[in-house]
Amino acid sequence: MNDAIISPKTHRIAIASFFFIAGICFASWASRIPNIKQQLGLSEAALGGLLLALPVGSMTSLPISGWLVSRFGSKRIMQISSLVYPILLIGIGYSNSIFHLASLLFLFGLFGNMMNISVNTQAVGVEHLYKRTIMASFHGVWSLAGFTGAAIGTLMIGLGISPLIHFVIIALLTISISLIAQSKAIAKDDNKTGSTSFAKPDMVLLKLGLIAFCCMAAEGTMFDWSGVYFQKIVHAPNSLITIGYAAFMCSMATGRFVGDKLVANFGKKRMLQASGIVIAIGLLIAVVFPTLLIATIGFLLVGFGVSSVVPLVYSQAGKSTKLSPGMALAAVSSIGFLGFLVGPPIIGFVAESFVLQWSFTMIAFLGLGTSLLARFTKFID
Repeated sequence: MNDAIISPKTHRIAIASFFFIAGICFASWASRIPNIKQQLGLSEAALGGLLLALPVGSMTSLPISGWLVSRFGSKRIMQISSLVYPILLIGIGYSNSIFHLASLLFLFGLFGNMMNISVNTQAVGVEHLYKRTIMASFHGVWSLAGFTGAAIGTLMIGLGISPLIHFVIIALLTISISLIAQSKAIAKDDNKTGSTSFAKPDMVLLKLGLIAFCCMAAEGTMFDWSGVYFQKIVHAPNSLITIGYAAFMCSMATGRFVGDKLVANFGKKRMLQASGIVIAIGLLIAVVFPTLLIATIGFLLVGFGVSSVVPLVYSQAGKSTKLSPGMALAAVSSIGFLGFLVGPPIIGFVAESFVLQWSFTMIAFLGLGTSLLARFTKFID
């Protein structure tokens, strides 16, 4: 279908749908990690090692995702990955061995990153149509989907429904959404400026990637370890072990839906500096006061802290004059996703040697790096 006869609002709704698919699929997996850990009889170190399969898959995808998007278009790559991603979720729920689960997590990371690059490239295109920054609202939908996934996960755990049945339900929902929304995506990407081939990121993209790294290390920790933290440290009832994760996702979604307005009022640099401070405070509160109420408040603060960082970084990367939007996003993601995906496994190894609180303290100081790096980064308004 010709983009000229599709309104910007229709494009926006369609691309938001794909952000929803990505968010609810990942959140569904994250919400059942404690159950899968228990089913397979994994220790913290074993879980940390198993979780490495996901970043390996993602990092394998990173060098080629930008090229694939630039070569074949973000629409086609998004269509394929949005169908394969939920199917892999079903396989994860069916896993009955460490090898089986590790293999599927590798593929889950690979296709998850392809979807990440392609859907954010589409979002950059919609921003061009609107001629203003709306990236935070897209990521708000992703966060809202994550909160929805966490809430559904809590319900499924409370009802005693297995991860497999849970994941089948999510897959049927998301595949249906993908098939409906595909025709409304932007048909052709804007590659008028910037190289579409492999190129070394400039200093601006490098700094943006490092900011994303610090923030996404905290974000990845919340996804993979919040349930375990509330189970092992907070000693929450079994029906409430995902409440910290749900609180984090809720506040992150809220922060992203108001993020564009806050950036307009306070500026990008101040917003990022404040974000890093809030991330650190939230994590340290949960470490020092590991009670159900106080730890939940701490996780709420972490959600607000991380909410605007990635949307700002991705929006800036999409404005690169050196690389095409797809290649620029892939370059920044290559750095940022190291924090998101490698951070959680490291948490497991540190927790095995010391205690889980020490791991969260380490991530708190890394989150503070967002503030320090933002001070030395120039942003395009």
